[in-house]
Amino acid sequence: MKVVEKKISILEIKKMAKKMFGNLVKVVIDIEKEIMIINAELHADEEQYLLERGSKQENLWGINLYLEKDGDDFIEFDSMINLKPSQSNYSRGVDNPEIQKKIIRIVNKLIKR
Repeated sequence: MKVVEKKISILEIKKMAKKMFGNLVKVVIDIEKEIMIINAELHADEEQYLLERGSKQENLWGINLYLEKDGDDFIEFDSMINLKPSQSNYSRGVDNPEIQKKIIRIVNKLIKR
C-alpha cells in the first residue's frame, strides 16, 4: 500500500499494479484530506489504514483504477466500503454526483498521466 499526498506518475502505479492485479489498482480516497491510498488487496485494508491515521469514515470512498483505459473508463466507482446508508449511499457505487466530481478531481490532481 502507498499513501499518495503528492503527484505520482501513472508509470509508478503500473509497476505496483503488476504485483497485485495487473492493470487494476484498488484505491481509497479521503475527499476531505484530498489524499488516496493505493494498491492493496482489499479496499477495506486501505480504509482501515486511513482510519487509523485520523481519516473520518464519511470521507472515505473506494474506487478502482483501470490503468490501461482512458476517460470515463479509467475510474470505476465500485467498492463495498461505499455502502453508507447513513449518507444515503445504498450501492457499492458513489451515488452522489458531487462526491464523484470530488473524487475525479483528486485523482486527476494526484496522478500524472
